[in-house]
Amino acid sequence: MEGLIAAVLKVIAAVAIGLPLVVYLAQDALIFYRQPLPEARRAEVARRFPAVQEIFVQAKDGTRLHAWHAKAPGSAPLVLYFGGNAEEVSWMLEGLDQAPGVSWLLVDYRGYGLSEGSPGEAALVSDAIEWFDYALKLPGAEPKRTFAFGRSLGSGVAVALAAERPVAGLILATPYDSLAAVAKRYYWYLPVDLLLKHRFDSIALAPALKQPLLCLIAERDEVIPAVHGERLFDVWGGEKRKIVLQEAGHNSTDAHPIFWSSIREFLAQKVN
Repeated sequence: MEGLIAAVLKVIAAVAIGLPLVVYLAQDALIFYRQPLPEARRAEVARRFPAVQEIFVQAKDGTRLHAWHAKAPGSAPLVLYFGGNAEEVSWMLEGLDQAPGVSWLLVDYRGYGLSEGSPGEAALVSDAIEWFDYALKLPGAEPKRTFAFGRSLGSGVAVALAAERPVAGLILATPYDSLAAVAKRYYWYLPVDLLLKHRFDSIALAPALKQPLLCLIAERDEVIPAVHGERLFDVWGGEKRKIVLQEAGHNSTDAHPIFWSSIREFLAQKVN
């Protein structure tokens, strides 16, 4: 019996030590689902959207970064777009006709699209700042007409950018309070606070942020439950508007009847 007990204790100890170690080592792959851009898709974008320009910049560490620039005529507002954790952002070009009169800079994270390097919180936030500074050098650009749009994972990037640069306002779709809070929902049996390297702690930054916020929450979000977006919205320090997309799930927000109309209205109000 003593031998059996000792064996069971060894198994328990191995699981208790081994599982957190495996999760710690694998977390980059669990958080960031890299999506490279196939050459066929790049050619399709060039054919279907000939006015869209590919932009390459060099990050501070020398990494080559990529984005798509869709410019609207005249002195249009510019929106920097930061996508989800499994998103190759060229798909957004399909829906930009829903926001006429708006220019877009669709950013590929490191390891995504045609951007080089490996993703991580510090790198993505640093790159977002780099893109904002680049955007202000574009003809006609100015901070009071430059917005950030963060979806899902990208909401954390957009919030961190707003804490460092004077963006005119933020659009957050399916956002979260912090990645740690979301992770605890799924990995309640693990010491998340000790293991998580990429925290994207938006709720710690939100009270000090005064930029106007449009918060788009999916009522039936099965990935980031709505409560996480509600918590972030509640502590936001500036003017704010919350839209709950009834019956929408995490990946069906854009098809909701008031998704794009809410964005158009928000941008029109903040620019005029």
